[in-house]
Amino acid sequence: MDPLTQGVLGASLPQASAKSSEVRAAGLLGFLAGMSADLDVLIRSSADPLLFLEYHRQFTHALIFIPIGGLLCAALLYPLLGKSRQLSFATCFKYCMLGYATHALLDSCTTYGTMLFWPFSDVRIAWNTVSIIDPLFTGPILVLVVLAAKKKREFYGRLAVLWALCYLSLGVLQRNAAVDMGNEIAVSRGHVPISLEAKPSFANILVWKTVYETQDRYYVDAVRVGPSPAVYQGDSIEKLDIARDFSWLDLDSQQARDIERFRWFSNGYIAKDPLREDRIIDIRYSMVPNELAPLWSIQLSKDASASDHVDYKTHRDTSSGQSDSLRRMLFGGG
Repeated sequence: MDPLTQGVLGASLPQASAKSSEVRAAGLLGFLAGMSADLDVLIRSSADPLLFLEYHRQFTHALIFIPIGGLLCAALLYPLLGKSRQLSFATCFKYCMLGYATHALLDSCTTYGTMLFWPFSDVRIAWNTVSIIDPLFTGPILVLVVLAAKKKREFYGRLAVLWALCYLSLGVLQRNAAVDMGNEIAVSRGHVPISLEAKPSFANILVWKTVYETQDRYYVDAVRVGPSPAVYQGDSIEKLDIARDFSWLDLDSQQARDIERFRWFSNGYIAKDPLREDRIIDIRYSMVPNELAPLWSIQLSKDASASDHVDYKTHRDTSSGQSDSLRRMLFGGG
């Protein structure tokens, strides 16, 4: 989730449990602690472009790490903020831990995947109930957190937590409806999906991207869930077959190992880029939900040595055409 959302949600839970005299301090500590887990993005290597994929949303986002993360935040923030506000270290720790605790749970509600159960499992939990940026989710929480601090009333913090829970619960209902619509699309094509997922499109929980897998292909479509449901037929692509698609690749090379790392990160949803012979794409994400155009990929090289890594590429085309396509889906256009 974006840093602002992580911060304001992190502020809301400590505010909701604070005494009136401590609401402002609780919100500030929770806000900073709520963002801190994403410092794991600093774990990266110029020699290994995929290293950050393995460590982002890993140990700092694990449930078992919440008390440790809260303690580290308290150790840093108590002398800077807590002591001057007449808070005990224990109270500072409580507010920091509550703020920190919201981070991983919120990230798990998005589609990226969060290793909640590290080190016991490397499964990436993604409940697919909210977009990584959603103003309708963030805006009310921000307003209520500010009101709680301004008026020194924990009541507004509790309203913020309630709004978050209600919105995420609505996301579950929307996701389930999108999955049902995705299954209907598959049946209409005569397919029995091996797996099927629905993910919210950018900044809303009304239009969803559905992705399903058959024996040899992936199919992507978009559906609008609500009082006026609609289906937007999409594309399909062959699954990655290394022997067919990259017959030149040494299976003992670092590039081959990097493909498997990318496959793990992408939950298996990878394919050869139809536009680039040397790229492998993650088909789960795109700006326009019924398209295959990826947000990221890895690029291989025939000239690489056995120890060379792949390159990691991001594709953030936010052209007006893409925005218009998503807008038409949102508001019922063709």
